[in-house]
Amino acid sequence: MISHQLVVFCLSSWVAFAQSPAKLAPAHPDWPGVLLHRDTCNVHILRDGDAAVLVNLGDGTVLEHLANNGIRNIEWVLFTDHHREQCQGIGRVDRTRVKIAAPGEERELFDKPLDFRKWRPTLGDKHTVHGASYVRPPARPILLDRALLPGEVFRWRGYELICVATPGHSPGGMSYVLRQGDKTCAFSGGIMHHGARMTNWYDTEWDYGFAKGLETLTHSVGKLRELNLSVLFPSQGPTVADAGGQLAEYHRKLKEFHPDYIRGYPVNSLTKRTKANPILKPTPIPQITRVTPHLYKFSDALAGKNFAIIISDSGRGLLLDCGLFSEQLLAELVAEMRKHLGLKRIDALWINHMHGDHFTLGETLKKEYGAQIWTLDRIVDKVENPLRYDYCALITSYNLQYRGLKVDRPLRDGEVVEWEGLKLHVDWMPGQTEFGNCLWVELDGKKIAFTGDNLFGDPADPEQNGHEAVVARNSAIFEEGYILGSKYLRDLKPDIIMGAHNVLMTDPSAFVDRYHAWSKRIARQYRELLPEQNYEYQFDPFWVSAYPYRVDLQESNQTTVTVTVRNFRDTPQKHSVAFCVPAGVSADPPVLQGVVDPKSRRSFPVKISIRRNDVAAGTLMIPMDIILDGIRHGQKFDFVMRAKPEPAVSPAGK
Repeated sequence: MISHQLVVFCLSSWVAFAQSPAKLAPAHPDWPGVLLHRDTCNVHILRDGDAAVLVNLGDGTVLEHLANNGIRNIEWVLFTDHHREQCQGIGRVDRTRVKIAAPGEERELFDKPLDFRKWRPTLGDKHTVHGASYVRPPARPILLDRALLPGEVFRWRGYELICVATPGHSPGGMSYVLRQGDKTCAFSGGIMHHGARMTNWYDTEWDYGFAKGLETLTHSVGKLRELNLSVLFPSQGPTVADAGGQLAEYHRKLKEFHPDYIRGYPVNSLTKRTKANPILKPTPIPQITRVTPHLYKFSDALAGKNFAIIISDSGRGLLLDCGLFSEQLLAELVAEMRKHLGLKRIDALWINHMHGDHFTLGETLKKEYGAQIWTLDRIVDKVENPLRYDYCALITSYNLQYRGLKVDRPLRDGEVVEWEGLKLHVDWMPGQTEFGNCLWVELDGKKIAFTGDNLFGDPADPEQNGHEAVVARNSAIFEEGYILGSKYLRDLKPDIIMGAHNVLMTDPSAFVDRYHAWSKRIARQYRELLPEQNYEYQFDPFWVSAYPYRVDLQESNQTTVTVTVRNFRDTPQKHSVAFCVPAGVSADPPVLQGVVDPKSRRSFPVKISIRRNDVAAGTLMIPMDIILDGIRHGQKFDFVMRAKPEPAVSPAGK
């Protein structure tokens, strides 16, 4: 259970700033037995005389108002899902008198929440997008008295709540359907926000652009739509009085959104060509093909790997990304290039963006071949110190031995590097991620742009627009991502686009136009799907973030964490961020209060200290409880820390 000390600290921090909690009010005139309290979420109270069941809990301030409304006993709290802002007040609940029920599919998120905050993530970790977690469990375990199963009926004092599995906003989310006479309502969690909109995007982003979360959500909305609901009681936003109509509209929106969300090229047949690109020429090395007289890439035999190289007349090489194949194969290829292509040395490896699969061989290139590492300055720290971030697909996720890679030459946006008589232009080019760059060069009579993972496909196919996955956890706001990056390429007008993963795109002008048109269209669709005027607050999982995300205090008792708050609005934004620290840990200040100018970021230092004898072993979570312009968002964001190693696990039976 969450400690009483933790809860008191977090709540007392808000006394001077937070709005007073609203009194209980009828949730809807047709349902007089259902009351509503709003704080970090909507808390619905299903009452029978002086007893009640709560559907979700919020920050627990609802408990202060029950007696004044004639309610003496809370017998159950039912959670629709695990999200922290719906259960963060659990420490105020008397567990000797109140029982807890939640979806069985999410039991592990309640019972073992820190299993989903990895000190060292890997690509395959459960409930992550390439290592970045998309679940927001409580900071401490919440042990359930009852794990509810789909189709089960929860009976309480004459009420019968039908448990309907509605995942999509959450991996195992559940709605509770209540029928009285000819009326049917549902306590629906975050499955839909009033206005036929998503509660947020980042809770539904479950994979790397393959739409599993979106398709699951769409199916769940269709399931609720078939129940002929009159009223929906969601966990966020206003009560939905015309549930049937809004669910139908929402279902239509989600289905229409799907084709633009999934990648704009045939993912599974990307490297399967019906005919070879005529500019490609074979070389004596089966794995390598020539693009122009000085530019080479992998042949289809190594499709999907990251490798391209410019070899100058003097035999010096510049690698454009290098990863996803073995050190042994690299050694064999270098030997063959020396023999057949005149390669004498590799000067540098240029890294397109922060993802580790583009430089898994970087350390080997430095040690064995003397190559330097070059990349854009804003990418450097993600390459050198990846565990300080909570982004997708960082280098440490690919191998437990990876720690990071020292960058030898940080490059500025717009810098031109003179190399072997060529002018290498390096520009910030976001898209798939904010932390990317484009290298372009006039080579062999062609303007060639190396674009990483931003777009792939066949420019000759008018059905393709080429966009790569939309992944919010890449730090990928459209207005500073795909829209900006696609406009950059449209203005650059390259003759050849060299994508990563062995994708060559020739004569790409019309293709880039389609790519840019898609980028503006998908941003408009997100604005229409998400409830706030500034959609970014429901799209971006990092609008409040901590650096480092993983705070290591195993060898010291104090460090400084930098908390950054974003303002996506055209007006100044007031915020308050309270740090809900575990026992033995303190934050100074305990609450950040400040103002962020329009359309900007602001960073604040916070001193984190420990009392080593009092702090627990293993990974600990520190939620950040947010108020934004007077609106309580709750513990939306977190960072993790470790002061002592994980406790040793005893062998079975010992």
